[in-house]
Amino acid sequence: MKIIAVGMNYDLHNKELGHTLVNEEPVIFMKPDSAILKDGKPFYIPDFSQIGAYVGKDEVIHYETELVVRINRLGKNIAERYASRYYDAVTVGIDFTARERQTELRSQGKPWELSKAFDNSAVLGKFVSVSNYPDLQQLNFSLTIDEKEVQRGYTGDMLFKIDYIIHYVSRFVTLKIGDLIFTGTPAGVGPVSKGQHLKGYLEEQKLLDFYIR
Repeated sequence: MKIIAVGMNYDLHNKELGHTLVNEEPVIFMKPDSAILKDGKPFYIPDFSQIGAYVGKDEVIHYETELVVRINRLGKNIAERYASRYYDAVTVGIDFTARERQTELRSQGKPWELSKAFDNSAVLGKFVSVSNYPDLQQLNFSLTIDEKEVQRGYTGDMLFKIDYIIHYVSRFVTLKIGDLIFTGTPAGVGPVSKGQHLKGYLEEQKLLDFYIR
């Protein structure tokens, strides 16, 4: 299986990071299966985040809360109008990002996978059937840290909708059963630190629950 992720898919998030360009196509990157963290297991701050490990200062690890879609059929060149047939479940996930590394790599015009694809950087909550929701583009999702809400998103605000993302990606990459699509994060990203307790919600249902170690 593979993890396909969409960057810069919410306008307010783009603005909070200082991105002013309007993307005419989805920004796609990938994570390896070694990035998956699930079943409520703790996230350990990676060794490379220690002081002096990168650009001479602490590496800040940011949470990015996202709706995650699970692919359930083999597909290539999927028409947008049929895309909903190719996923069966959704959850709340976190795309952990090494922000200092990402910023530095971008400034140098280099690929920034290392800031996104490190071990355990793709956290998954409990999957629930898409049949539970009349419209995936009208869902609210949120993240709390130590019982305080820190991020909230609405899938209707996506710049590129779920079915279009599947259509677009499948032009380049064959989608297989079990593949995961992280659909982008809204505004409100921020750092994590040891000891924090994170919970993710989809329409007020808790699907994600883990600690930072």
